[in-house]
Order: sequence, then C-alpha cells, then structure tokens
Amino acid sequence: MAPRVALAGMILESNRFAKPAERTDFTGFVWEEGAALLAAARAETSAIAPEFSAFVQAMDATGPWRPIPCLLAASHPAGPVREAVFTEVAETILQTLREAGPLEAVYLCNHGAMVAEHLHDPDGELVRLVREVVGPEPLIIMTLDLHANISERMVRDLDLVVGYRTNPHVDMIERGEEAAFSLRRSLASDARPKLALVKPPIAPASVTLLTATGPYADLIDYGQRRQAELGGSILNVSIFGNFIFSDTPDNTLSVVVAAREDAAAAQDLADEIAALAWSMRERFQRRLTSLDEAVGLACDTDRDPVIFSDAGDNPGGGGSGRTTELLEALYEAGAQDVLYGSFYDPDLAAEGHAGGVGSVFTARFNRNRGAREDAPPWEAWDEPFAAEAEVLALGESDVVGLGGLTKGRRMALGKTAALRLGGIVVVVISDRTQTSDPIFFQMLGLDIAAAKTVVVKSRGHFRAGFAPWFPPERVYEVDTAGLTSPVLSRWPFKHIPRPSYPLDPDAEWLRAPDLGQARQ
Repeated sequence: MAPRVALAGMILESNRFAKPAERTDFTGFVWEEGAALLAAARAETSAIAPEFSAFVQAMDATGPWRPIPCLLAASHPAGPVREAVFTEVAETILQTLREAGPLEAVYLCNHGAMVAEHLHDPDGELVRLVREVVGPEPLIIMTLDLHANISERMVRDLDLVVGYRTNPHVDMIERGEEAAFSLRRSLASDARPKLALVKPPIAPASVTLLTATGPYADLIDYGQRRQAELGGSILNVSIFGNFIFSDTPDNTLSVVVAAREDAAAAQDLADEIAALAWSMRERFQRRLTSLDEAVGLACDTDRDPVIFSDAGDNPGGGGSGRTTELLEALYEAGAQDVLYGSFYDPDLAAEGHAGGVGSVFTARFNRNRGAREDAPPWEAWDEPFAAEAEVLALGESDVVGLGGLTKGRRMALGKTAALRLGGIVVVVISDRTQTSDPIFFQMLGLDIAAAKTVVVKSRGHFRAGFAPWFPPERVYEVDTAGLTSPVLSRWPFKHIPRPSYPLDPDAEWLRAPDLGQARQ
C-alpha cells in the first residue's frame, strides 16, 4: 500500500536581539501550500529548502506514496516570530492534517532555532501539536539545521531527527534523501527508531562550528565513524551545535542518536559522543581579526588576495545587513581593489537605478535611520555613512545560486547596484540576505579574481561559495559590531542554561559520562 505522508514545515533561525519576524517575512520568501508546495518541491530550481525538495524527490524515486502537502513557510533569519504568525502557520498545518484522515507518516522541515514572542521552543511546540493531531501511530520525521536548539519535548514526540553534517551547509540534499530513505526503511519494519538525547553544557558561537577542521568537525567525524563501526544498529547520529543568539533554555550542544531498535544502544552512543565533546570544550573558542588589523591588511596590496567576513553583521544569523563600521574604515583608509558585498539598502539601490549607469551622486547609506536615541535596539549599529559614488552596474536580480549554501536555489534580490566609492566597489541589494555565493558579484559583472580584498556580510557560508578563490588560510573573520558579533561577553543573555562553556570558563558538568568508560 502506498504510504500517506504529510509534508509541512516552518523555517526560521531566530536571533533574540533582532527585529521580530512578521508575516511578510515569510510570505515574501517562502509560503507554499497544497499543490503549489508539491510543485515547488519537484521543480528544477526553487526557493524552498533543498532538503524538502530532496525528500519529496527521493520518495518519488523509491516507490509509490501519497503526499499530503500542508504548508511550508520560511523566512530569512530574523528575531522572534510574532505569536499570531506562528499560530497561523501551525493552525494551517494542523487543519490540513485533521482533514487528511489516517496517515502513515509526517515529514517536518524546520530549522530548529526558532523563537516566538510567547515561546522559547516553537519548533518543539509544532512537533507536539502535530503529534496531538495525528496520534501515536504515524511516524514523524524531521530535518533540522545543525544550528538547531534541541529540546527534550521535541525529541519526545519525534521518531527520527536528521541534522545537517556540514557547515558551511552543503549537504541539505543528502539529508533530505536520508530522511526519505530512513522513512521507507522504518515503514517497512515493525520496529520504530529509538531516540536518545544528551546535552553537554557547551554553548559556543557559530564561528567555532565549522566542519572542515576544528572541534565540531572532529565530533561529526567521530559520530559517523562510530555509527559505521556499530554495524547497522544505529540509524542516525546528529550533533547540533546550537544557535547562541536564540538565547533559550535549550541552547547547548545536543547529541541525538537514533537506534533501529535498541534504546540502550542509542543512549550509550549519545553518552559517548557527549563525553568526547565535553573533553574538548576548550577548543570551542576562536580568535577574530581586529578592525585595525583588517584595515591594515586591506591597505597592504603586496600580498595574495584575501576575503573578510564582516562577522558582526551576518544577515544569515539575523544581522541587519546594514552596518557601516568596516566599510567606512576601509574607505577612510583609502583601501584599493576592494569588493564589498552586500549592503541591504533598497532606497540606495533605487537611487542608483534612478541615476543610471555612469551617474555620480552622494550615496547615503542608512539614510532613513532615526537618531541614535530613537532607533530600535536592532538598529543600534546601522550608522549612516555617505560618500561620493559612481554607478558601475545595475540589475533587477532574480538569480540562481552558483555555489555553496545557495547553489541551484532561486533568490529574488530585487533592485541591485554596484557603486564605486574610491577604491571600493559596493554591491547594494534589496533583499536582506547574506553574501555566501559568488553570484552576488558576478550578476553585476564584477570580477572576483581581480580584487585584492573581498568583504562579505556572511559568517561562514561564504567559505564554500568562495572556495575557488580563497583557501582557508586567506579567510579572515573580522571583529565588527552588530547583531551577530561572536564575542559572547558582549550579549545580555537571559535564558541560556548556566553555567555553560565558554560563557562560564569554569563550568562543570555534574552528569558528564566518563569518557574512557563510555568508549569501552
């Protein structure tokens, strides 16, 4: 019999300190229901989450099934979602589930680090509500970003969690396929997966959670190796690094292990991995490049080309995309051969379009920002800056990503402009999104290889997109101010469990498993 599988999700990474996520943040990005959702998942290129498309296409390829598409709503990273928006999304999904009749499974595609005005854990609440409607029998499987904040409530009502394994995120298709294959396997078996969750009190900044090298990479690799060594008894190992700016009671590193049948096997391996994480906790810190160091390097052109991450203003973590600290410092220092992308300022982009290519005008960044004392807290670092600019290129940009996080994914960037400010060419966009993909420069005819310094408003995902030009030794994370500054001592966290490392360097874990014993 073809299994009846409901499809739904709500994707938001919440930065507690950023502007709240409104309904328009979702409807302007992804809000797909019913047949339109299924069509988007099966399209060659789409704006929806790649893991969602991969799940649907893998189910299509592996046998008959009856998809029940509910709603997939997604926003760029932002602040806590408004209560009314979460309620609307949840109720839309639940109503479709009520009308669907008996189901064999539900697939949920979330990010996992969502916060709501009224809830610390709306991801877990959505899982709870879905379970309440569909009952105990259907399998519920969920894919999540590796920056998810995992709650006990979430795991209690799920049958399987599949988390990303790469940061920068380049394995979304594989994880969607894995979720589909695991669902097929579980539906063909009489045994339900058994989940174990262990949360060592480590709450690191995202700059320490790369998966090519470093402590997180070692944990991911260890988990996959141990899964292989255990000879098929373990269905999935997912290690979630947390998203520190969510500031919730569930903010810690989380180890989730799914065993095919044996709950004890899942618990033993989760304990083992958590013990290893705790033993290497001091490695979850990272030195940033100071602003002065970055400016000095940019002004020294007798060196190989480099790329800077404007780490404090990453729209991919809820940043405004509008801070001017690094841009102004480079401009005042007279830096040359710099590509800077991308500044989110629809008014500035529109002014460039009004003047046309070749026009010269005074570019006023953040022209509509109020006086400092009147600005909302999430605009605290969006200082005005003005400089004479020449319009080099213009675009009305609906593009498809070329590499890394957004490869093959449609992006509607609105009016775009390339503005020359002295020795700096600034890309201005009309959609608040991180510059993780070379398409942001190439869509305007800019040659990345010709620049001595490239600056991106992105935390880490640019590493994959710009790898052809910049190997790791030529990547610099600059200590700039903004909503995503990874210097954790600057933030008034209220809800993160304490003590947690590295916020509390002397933190102890009283329930820490013995590493040597766990490995036996």
